[in-house]
Amino acid sequence: MRKLTHSEIASKRSPLEEINPADRLPVTVVVDNVRSLYNVGSIFRTSDGVLLEKLILTGFTPAPPRKEIDKTALGATRSVPWEYIKEPKEAIHKLKEKQLKICCLELTDSTTPYYTIQPADFPLALVIGNEITGISKDVISECDMAIEIPMVGIKQSLNVAVAYGIAIFELNRVWRTNHIHHQ
Repeated sequence: MRKLTHSEIASKRSPLEEINPADRLPVTVVVDNVRSLYNVGSIFRTSDGVLLEKLILTGFTPAPPRKEIDKTALGATRSVPWEYIKEPKEAIHKLKEKQLKICCLELTDSTTPYYTIQPADFPLALVIGNEITGISKDVISECDMAIEIPMVGIKQSLNVAVAYGIAIFELNRVWRTNHIHHQ
């Protein structure tokens, strides 16, 4: 075994202009009041990794172009479709009009583990929230379901960008596994 070179890795990637919109993961992510520019950049980079359909930045979440976002996004702000909508509930209402199921990544009284998402749940919207306060009660009340990452240590949560990475890659696995078998 040997580590691949950057050029070998790059040769296996599709250029931006060759990405087929049909290959995108049918998930729209609402990023609500995430304050850290570095977390936002990481969310963009992770979103590129799953070929996410779209990011919607809301509240006081910072938006590109910002050097701190670009530092961690490493170009993903160009490959991930995104928009800014000030009010998260407005973004959610637009997604509901498109018949998307709204799922929050949050601890609620009816949360299920993130790995319980099923192919029938797609297309969906995933709401992620603030690093300290999470997703507001008003936004949670607009959601159809909630998922969590079970924690067994002394902390009840992970960094928002890390939690998002875990959840979105599981959603990607579920959808792409099912999608490939039903083409």
